[in-house]
Amino acid sequence: MRDIVKEFPGVRALDGVSFTLGKGEFHALVGENGAGKSTLMKVLSGVYPEGTFEGDILVDDAVRHFAGIRDSEAAGIAIIFQELSLVKELTVGENIFLGREPSRFGIINWSELYHRASTLLQSLHLTIDPRSNVGSLGIGQQQLVEIAKALSQDAKILVLDEPTAALTESEVETLFGILEKLRARGVGLIYISHRLDEVFRISDRITVLRDGRTVATHAANETDKDGVIGAMVGREVGDIFPEPQHELGDIALEISGLTVYSADNDNKLVDDVTFGVRKGEVVGIAGLMGAGRTELLTAVFGAWPGRYKRQIAVDGKDVRIDSPGDAIRHGIGFVTEDRKRFGLILEQTILDNMTLAALRAISGGLLTHRTRETVAAGGPMRTLRIRAASPMTVTNTLSGGNQQKVVLGKWLLINPKILFLDEPTRGIDVGAKQEIYAEINKLAQQGMAIVLVSSELPEVLGLSDRVIVLYEGRMTGEFTRAEATPEKVMTAATGHK
Repeated sequence: MRDIVKEFPGVRALDGVSFTLGKGEFHALVGENGAGKSTLMKVLSGVYPEGTFEGDILVDDAVRHFAGIRDSEAAGIAIIFQELSLVKELTVGENIFLGREPSRFGIINWSELYHRASTLLQSLHLTIDPRSNVGSLGIGQQQLVEIAKALSQDAKILVLDEPTAALTESEVETLFGILEKLRARGVGLIYISHRLDEVFRISDRITVLRDGRTVATHAANETDKDGVIGAMVGREVGDIFPEPQHELGDIALEISGLTVYSADNDNKLVDDVTFGVRKGEVVGIAGLMGAGRTELLTAVFGAWPGRYKRQIAVDGKDVRIDSPGDAIRHGIGFVTEDRKRFGLILEQTILDNMTLAALRAISGGLLTHRTRETVAAGGPMRTLRIRAASPMTVTNTLSGGNQQKVVLGKWLLINPKILFLDEPTRGIDVGAKQEIYAEINKLAQQGMAIVLVSSELPEVLGLSDRVIVLYEGRMTGEFTRAEATPEKVMTAATGHK
């Protein structure tokens, strides 16, 4: 890709970016959210067709012209976006060959389709039944089906955008094993990730984008994480976690006997958990996937679709919370794990999203007051440094980090006494993480009670005053900041008290 320029109204997303990839090369593309990584890959994959950008795309030393995704696929380019594009109601085989089904006289040859799918899955050493519904698979297996779908097109270039964001450690190892086989077959791999440990583990070269420009390209063995992070953010980066100096006050929230049942049966997902959080305190909840962390927060917030039971006290007074509206009225905010499904209305503007939870307080009970809303939204936009032309920017045009800041800003506008944060930095870059960490620390210093769930153990240990550990829905450990070590927390997270 040579001298690529891509503009949106009021924003130059790519400003003369160049990027090269060799056969069998693993080339990582890193940068802060909004740096232009996804935009560059959408140019490469034909999502942004010729005529909507400047510059040249060369494949095998020949300039190529892509009028759309089909042209890019025909040139041997396949892209796997962070948000999976599978149809969950269809089978694995149907998804792999969707739109390209083997047929004769307009009739699909189903036996041929499943034979090809089975052969492809076996070549990747995947023990997945091609006749099983995609919806019945775990997210990790769905990610691998996406890769199989891309390779069914005989891709010479494979782009992976945050492929491990929702995978377990074992699924990550399976994925990396497959990628190594593809490298050996001569497939060029472009890897976009905020997880720098993974980037350095598997990459041959690393290119850093910042503000739509290429600022560095290095062989992976000729640089280090500090150097890459410095190039990403344009400055030296010190200790990523702020030193907490929180004055703990009275108990703001107390949960007693919380038990949560699965939505489709009576399996216990959370089993008789009791804990509290003080004003000015950050309580981290650690645990492996399936430990019940998200279910715990969702049930306290009154949003769990299944059965649950618990007693809740806010500021020492028993309260009843049967819905998110009840929780908001009692001063509880909830930054959910999946911002796109539960945190945002992506087709609406920053202004509409940010004022949604506080609309009655800002505008009144009958009519909206756009001037008041705009003034109210301006505060979090400045404080959280949301990168957008104006509050009227449509939310789905923002980077992941800026979308996450909009979700956080939405809850800050209700002036919560208690804030739940479920995976608040998932899928965002180091620079945006630091900004959110600083905001969490500042909110705690101002007296807000915060409950933090994160799959990143350093994040839990670095931000929390106290750490609670869950295993299969039960509390198996509770540690002060001084007591909480990775070894102790992981011991409790694997079921040992």
